[in-house]
Amino acid sequence: MEYTKPLAQLIEFFQKFPGIGPKSAQRMAFHLLKMPLSEVQRFSKILVEAKENIHYCNICFNMSASNPCEICSDDRRDKTVICVVAETKDLIAIEKTREYKGLYHVLQGTLSPLDGIGVEDIRIKELLTRVTDENIKEIILALSPSVEGEATSMYITKLLKPFKIKISRIAFGLPIGSDLEFADEITLAKAIEGRRIIED
Repeated sequence: MEYTKPLAQLIEFFQKFPGIGPKSAQRMAFHLLKMPLSEVQRFSKILVEAKENIHYCNICFNMSASNPCEICSDDRRDKTVICVVAETKDLIAIEKTREYKGLYHVLQGTLSPLDGIGVEDIRIKELLTRVTDENIKEIILALSPSVEGEATSMYITKLLKPFKIKISRIAFGLPIGSDLEFADEITLAKAIEGRRIIED
């Protein structure tokens, strides 16, 4: 016997989320259906408002309800240093350390030819424009030490060399292949503090 159509559609939709398999999707669907209608309506309203109000900052491409985002518009930040991250969740992880005081650039992904993600699919061109147009003295590459993260870091380093600015990478006290978002604040703070200059 199959699930009734509305329930089957709900389970199928939950399976579209990353890391959610059939069993997890079923649990989420059943949980949602057990919630009071008022809570489901509130959840629906929050989803729509988030989709309508959250956009990418036109400077750093961080997700924000304001444009420019709160970080780019903060005059207390060091506007000569840009920390390059793959996703907004990585930016949030670094911000939680309270150690970094510069700006960010969110690539919205990393190079991954196997997944069809090339240079034009992430925000590398916009990073080069910022380095050209702004008084940038240092770029900190804070990409996860995965194959994709390493490839992206190497590509960006090659593109930035002609600008004669300091290029550094955060020091990783992280296992190879792990993600920044799962690192604790102390590890990330030490990684920022112990960043190394990238030499030719």
